[in-house]
Formats: sequence, C-alpha cells, structure tokens
Amino acid sequence: MRSPDSAMACRPGCAACCTAPSISSPMPGLPHGKPAGMPCPHLDAALRCRLFGLPERPAVCGSLAPAADMCGDGREHAMAWLTRLERATQPV
Repeated sequence: MRSPDSAMACRPGCAACCTAPSISSPMPGLPHGKPAGMPCPHLDAALRCRLFGLPERPAVCGSLAPAADMCGDGREHAMAWLTRLERATQPV
C-alpha cells in the first residue's frame, strides 16, 4: 500500500529542495557541491532541474521526494522546513 505522501508531486515554481539544503556531492561546475541557501545553478528559469535524468545529477537530489510535512502549503513552508533540517544535521 502506498503512503499518502508517495503520490505527492513537486510543486511547480518551488525548488525549495534545490535551494535550502547543502549538497556535498560534486556536480557540473561545482566540484565540491553547493552551500545551503544557494539556488542550484542547474535550475532553469521555471525552477526545474536541467540535470534531471542525467548521470551528473547528484544521488541526493533523486532521493529527496516531496512529502506533505516538508512541502506544506507553499514554497515558504518548504524553505523553512528544509532550512531547519539543514541546521539540525550540520556537523558540530
């Protein structure tokens, strides 16, 4: 049985998960990943991933799926949720 969150799709024009968290994996143009809070440079004007489906896309990007608790009712909620998660998981 699928959980309610498994059917959730990305919200157009959001890209919070491509902005709020840091990415430590290398990607084209960023051999050391990207810092938290920086929009991924591989987003297009519509905030869609230009690396989607390509082997250069970091594995972590494909592992973060939309979920009601993370995405909430808008981009602002998602940015706040992901920023809190980023801070809570930073090494001390």
